[in-house]
Amino acid sequence: MGEIRVPLDALYGAQTQRAVDNFPISGLRLQREFLAALGLIKIAAARANHALGEIPENMAQAIEEAARQVAAGDHDSQFVVDVFQTGSGTSTNMNANEVIAHLASLGTGGEIHPNDHVNRHQSSNDVIPTAIHIAAVSGVRRQLVPALRRLRAVLDEKAAEFHDVFKIGRTHLQDAVPMRLGHEFSGYARQVELSIGRVELATEGLLELALGGTAVGTGLNAPKDFARLAIEWLSAHTGFPFREAGNHFEAQAARDAAGFLSGALRACAIALMKIANDIRWLGSGPRCGLGELRLPAVQPGSSMMPGKVNPVIAESLLMACAQVIGHDSCISWCCASGVFELNLMMPLLGYNLLDSIGLLAAASANFAERCVKGLEADRERAAEYVEKSLAGVTGLVPAIGYERAAAIALEAHRSGRTILQVAQEQTELSAADLGRLLAPAAQAGH
Repeated sequence: MGEIRVPLDALYGAQTQRAVDNFPISGLRLQREFLAALGLIKIAAARANHALGEIPENMAQAIEEAARQVAAGDHDSQFVVDVFQTGSGTSTNMNANEVIAHLASLGTGGEIHPNDHVNRHQSSNDVIPTAIHIAAVSGVRRQLVPALRRLRAVLDEKAAEFHDVFKIGRTHLQDAVPMRLGHEFSGYARQVELSIGRVELATEGLLELALGGTAVGTGLNAPKDFARLAIEWLSAHTGFPFREAGNHFEAQAARDAAGFLSGALRACAIALMKIANDIRWLGSGPRCGLGELRLPAVQPGSSMMPGKVNPVIAESLLMACAQVIGHDSCISWCCASGVFELNLMMPLLGYNLLDSIGLLAAASANFAERCVKGLEADRERAAEYVEKSLAGVTGLVPAIGYERAAAIALEAHRSGRTILQVAQEQTELSAADLGRLLAPAAQAGH
């Protein structure tokens, strides 16, 4: 293709530079987690190749040391290829191969070739999906799941703290029967718990790795035990039970497991949006909203209105969740772009999947520490709403029937009096019975 000018201080070579010139698209780069996975794959390949007698020990050691530096993030500035590039991710794979070959050559004093040695018995078509899987599993299990578990724990703490706070339930944005504020928070905690289970389940499919399939899934040029040895090392090093794909043609042509994980992340985002929205509505006010919760004041809320404090932490979580939902739509398109033996949108798929994992982890952890942890219940406001509510009349239905209870509610609403006041006039129930039937504790459950 002719000569090409590469910066003198670059660790990469001509193939990377051509990609830089060809794809001046977004300025977005594949994340640190992805580059770490790439480095680990190159270590595993070098070890496997040496064990099989394919490369000498000194070369394997030099490649491994250089790849360790890549995995550790020592040379991230040398990974310069845009996310919007060749759909197989070949440009990023060659970026890694060239950087590692350059560093390894310096370490041995001999020439280590990016294709013949660093990329030996590999193809971008099996390396890139393998890197996506490793990075995603690592991100979910080391970042996202711990963050969600912390959020669930804080919500559980609030459920216990608020158990004796009686509030009015709301369905269809209308007053409903009394309930415990703690019960409401126990529901939030359970949502997060179930989200954790769904996300963990969805990572199971990503434990299958495409490595060893080479170009189209046939394993052309790769020795029989190459994939097994490399993946055994990857499993031992990461602590995750990775295994060779059961069918290499599926593993390279389809990205269904990644789509399934993205769907679980989307469901998690939907759950978090429900929780964040409820909490900011319950904290609305302070005087003219619901005001059953007091949210921590973390910063001024208005550049114009003095004293205004907004639910900014909840809002930041909502925006992160919106981005994750958007990413899922994009990832669906990416997953549907498998054409014959290869998916053609892997860099974008990987970028969005890892971004979703990182966003949910950071935003949910921040929400737990800066919002939920500092929530306080306005017990007086909650009790006032319960007393004023018409829905408490439901507690009288077993004693006087639905129709008479409805008439009492209608009169209470018309006259502006409480259910108790009207019931004292219109029923033969004793004060003790009315107190027992209308008591929030009797209606709100244990």
